[in-house]
Amino acid sequence: MKAKLKKNTEGAPAPVSKLKFWLPPLIFLAVFIALMMLFAIPMGLSNALSTIMNTAFALLIDTCFYIMAIAVIMGAVAALLTEFGVVALLNHLLNPLMKPLYGLPGAAALGIVTTYLSDNPAILSLAEDSGFRKYFKKYQFYALTNLGTAFGMGVIVSTFMLGLNVGGGNVVAAVLIGNLGAIIGSIVSTRLMLMQTKKIFGTEEYEEHEPVVTGAASTGEKKQSSIGMRILNAALNGGKSGVDIGLAIIPGVVVVCTVVMLLTKGPSADGSYTGAAFEGINLLPRAAEKINFLLQPLFGFASSESVAVPITALGSAGAATGIVKELSAAGLVNAHDIAVFTSMCMCWSGYLSTHASMMQALRRPELTGKAILSHTIGGLAAGIAANWIFRLLGLLFNF
Repeated sequence: MKAKLKKNTEGAPAPVSKLKFWLPPLIFLAVFIALMMLFAIPMGLSNALSTIMNTAFALLIDTCFYIMAIAVIMGAVAALLTEFGVVALLNHLLNPLMKPLYGLPGAAALGIVTTYLSDNPAILSLAEDSGFRKYFKKYQFYALTNLGTAFGMGVIVSTFMLGLNVGGGNVVAAVLIGNLGAIIGSIVSTRLMLMQTKKIFGTEEYEEHEPVVTGAASTGEKKQSSIGMRILNAALNGGKSGVDIGLAIIPGVVVVCTVVMLLTKGPSADGSYTGAAFEGINLLPRAAEKINFLLQPLFGFASSESVAVPITALGSAGAATGIVKELSAAGLVNAHDIAVFTSMCMCWSGYLSTHASMMQALRRPELTGKAILSHTIGGLAAGIAANWIFRLLGLLFNF
């Protein structure tokens, strides 16, 4: 009888203890309420909720759709470059350079160019193209997130910095040194990410890819198609993949960037909270000021207020450049700071708000933490490199 009873209850699920039933939801509610109070106490609950909604809406309209437009255009460009063999040529020519520096095939250089001219997610349009993916082993492929992010908005940030009127050095030289610092940061970030992905995927398996279909269903059909039809079909099919990427990144950008903006930005111009978009509690910059004694030797900023620039760049490079403009108007920055700002704004370029969505689009969200950690170190390396390169070259060439 006892044996029979044991047999009947053997496959039954173990009863859940009351502690395990009540504890997780209570802990979550406590943490959630504490986070809401963090914003509600200084801002007011109504203003905090209004700011969250308005910021999310502004990010959706101004940022996500902008990124989607970039993804569509770059998807079309990527398909055209694949269709006419440019990617294969670049892979052949640049492999001797990219392999020792980044540990990536030469085709990855195309990702640097596209993100430098646009924004971080532009590299996803390339990553979705099977003619581009085929050059990458699996462990190399997911490091593209770090590589592309390190050069995101490069031309915009560099052009903005060149337009500033600051004293204490040569701004052109500072921007060039900042770009060099971003390159160093990109190498550090990418190599650190590769160290992680090698452990997960090994070093032999290639990234899976399907045969490229850009309007011609087969090689025979491609040969029979006119040049005009090949261009049109490749561009439209590539652009279609950009739409899918744009939709995939919306949750990550809206959710993560909203939180980062709330932690980074401050109240409105008159010091009050109105519930408008992009207001916040200014927590991250104030926290950074507390450790300025550590940051000063690393980055050499002329004023403690400058710490807000790289902190803001964690969430948005565009918002960070706005702070640079304010500091410049107040006479609080010099050319040395411009070099460090350029390198860190480029290398970080809002990676906290895009890495999660980029990894989600690549269908590997579990790698987000590794990518963020690697890129945090890479951005710090970029700023430190720009700081000391500017100092060294300033001594040698007196600028």
